[in-house]
Amino acid sequence: MKKTNPRLKRAFLDIVDKQLEANDPPQTRETFERLKAEGISQSDAKIYIAQAVCLEVWDILRNKREFNVKRYLRNLKNLPQEPEE
Repeated sequence: MKKTNPRLKRAFLDIVDKQLEANDPPQTRETFERLKAEGISQSDAKIYIAQAVCLEVWDILRNKREFNVKRYLRNLKNLPQEPEE
């Protein structure tokens, strides 16, 4: 069983909350609403979105690249499937 870092988890969920609040990008809100319509709870929908955010942050830190908006939006579209690099 994987252990999660609660502070790191909260940081990624805060990013999701800010994206939803600002509606930026709008695809985050669209994905959130779609996942809820598919029967996924609000908290789980945010966790799915946070996984896509996490992948991008990891790539930025590991490879010293800019945020890959195209991949992020593709991963949002494919949720609840696990995000792909």
